[in-house]
This record gives sequence, structure tokens and C-alpha cells, in this order.
Amino acid sequence: MGTYWRVRLAAAPDLDLGAVRAAIVARLDGIVAEMSHWAPDSLLSRFNEASGGSWTALPADFAAVMECGLAIAQRSAGAFDPAIGRLTDLYGLGPNPAAGEPGTTGHAAALAVSGWQRLALDAEARRLRQPGGLWLDLSGIAKGHAADVVADLLGRMGVRHALVEIGGECVGRGLRPDSDPWWVDLETPPGLSLPPLRIALHQLAVATSGNYVRGDHTLDPRTGLPVRNGIVSVSVLHASAMRADAWASALTVLGLPQGPVLAEREGLAARFVIARGGVAEEWLSPALKLML
Repeated sequence: MGTYWRVRLAAAPDLDLGAVRAAIVARLDGIVAEMSHWAPDSLLSRFNEASGGSWTALPADFAAVMECGLAIAQRSAGAFDPAIGRLTDLYGLGPNPAAGEPGTTGHAAALAVSGWQRLALDAEARRLRQPGGLWLDLSGIAKGHAADVVADLLGRMGVRHALVEIGGECVGRGLRPDSDPWWVDLETPPGLSLPPLRIALHQLAVATSGNYVRGDHTLDPRTGLPVRNGIVSVSVLHASAMRADAWASALTVLGLPQGPVLAEREGLAARFVIARGGVAEEWLSPALKLML
């Protein structure tokens, strides 16, 4: 996935940590083999190169991510879109460096073959239709899914108390050794000043999307252009890291006022960090305020 992972846990002294680590690595390797756009031999990469009209059988993980991603694409009116791989590639936001500033012709061509509405998912048969020329990019949802499945894996191995972090997306299960919940500070982007916001991740996940990580890395799927709407970051808390991940991406794209409106409509616990003339402001959704 081109990112890091970290697990903190509270467990019995006789727990075989080596076996736990090996199981986590194997589980993550399986997700990479399915959904990484950095790996040329992944299932996602093979789907991207498949001929138009062909169907690709999906393993359970891939199918779950696509079903969730397409649902959030619909509910966000395309502000989240798992089918913009051609556009992210054009801007050098994947394994291939950008060939330069995208020209009008190249941008229009990439946008024309992108878009979630071109996809057909047969959820019952777990298969996905390639319409022709479309590239998936699941970087806005797959890390969250990976954090969920690692937390679930630990639970099956008898580890009920853990904090899982994958590329900044966190899942908290159970309690710390001191019986406190797993506390996570929502990050304030560099150069901005805001009051600290600490969240208890008890059976919760948090994901953050933001341009401050590496410049204009968030694209608006609807236009194919970098997002420059004053939103510095959006954090979403949810029972599912996969959903938190995708919703954070969608809300970042929507900006103001549409993002907060959608967050309230969907009952999302969300924090928006906005920069106005170098001064930071934050907006907390009603659902998040109830958690504080």
C-alpha cells in the first residue's frame, strides 16, 4: 500500500507476538496483492488493463471495498470516487511520476474514461465489469479497510484490546493496560493553531484526509482538478475505518458549505479544519460534539 502500519496491544504475557506479527503481515500482503495500484501484478492493476466489457471475479475483501466505495460515491454525488485512477496517474499521485503539468487534452481524455457510474458491480456474484479504459484507485478507502481487517484479525486471535494504525487511519478496540480507552489526538496541520482535540477510540475508528500531507494531492473526481477550497483537513470518526476513510475524502472535496451539510445529513462525526488568510478555524459536526 506504500505506507506504514503500527499496532499497540494489551494482551496476556504468553501471547506469541511473533505469530501475531506474521499473521498481520500475511493479511496485509493479501490486501496489497488485491488492491494496490503500486503493484503491477495486483488484481486491481490487472482489472485496470482488462478489456472493455470483461468481468473480473472479486475476492471478499475487494468486493466489500467496492460495494462500500460505490455506495459512498452515490451518497456524496461523486465527491468520493474509486474510479479515478487515470486522473491520479496523470497528476503523478501513484507509482508513475507526472510527465509534467497535465495539458487540456490529456486531462479531458483521462476524465472521459473515469467515473464510478461507468462501473457495474454484481455484488451477489462478486464480480466487477470493466467498461473499457477505466482505472481504479482505492487509495481513499483501502487503508481504512486494512485497519478494520487487522483489528478483526487480532480479535480472532484473542487480542481484544488494541490500537491499529495504517497510514494514519486508526481503529481502537477494547482498552489500554491502564483501563483507559485508546486516546488519539486529532492532528492540527503544521503552521496552524487550534485547541487540541483528543478522542477516545473505544470501538471506533478515525481517518483524516488533507492536502497538507503532500500538497495538492486531493483531486475532485467530478472535475479531475486539484481541490483548492480552503479545507486543510477533514477527520471522520466511525465504527468502520473503511467508511471513515472514504467519507473524509468526500467531505474534503465538497468543502464549504456542502461538506458540513452532508456530514449532518449522514450523521457523521466530522471535524473540518479550514484556513482563511493563514488563520485556522474548525467546524465540528453535531455528531462529533456529542462525543466530546
